Amino acid sequence: QVQLVESGGGLVQPGGSLRLSCAASGSILSINDMGWYRQAPGKQRELVANIAVTGSTNYADSVKGRFTISRDYSKNTVSLEMASLKPEDTADYYCNADVTLLSRRRRDYWGQGTQVTVSS
Repeated sequence: QVQLVESGGGLVQPGGSLRLSCAASGSILSINDMGWYRQAPGKQRELVANIAVTGSTNYADSVKGRFTISRDYSKNTVSLEMASLKPEDTADYYCNADVTLLSRRRRDYWGQGTQVTVSS
């Protein structure tokens, strides 16, 4: 039905930057909210940032001023620019999309996750 494919994770030093990207494909009529979540070892998955179809954005307090979410509506992609990375940003990052399918059903989809490690 719908696939979300993430890219861009990796190892970065504290203070460094990374860009995550996620592309949605499949039986998509439209995409409502898109966002990024993360899950660190032993912790629950948490919202990092999301962006509505209107362009309105929402960020976790821990990343405000350091991360920027954006999306390309024509390509069904969402990106997360991460700057001034800290060791506590280390986690698996997951793309999420609230999708209206061609069948007019509305479902929530997740990517497979991409690992971000911030370490010297």
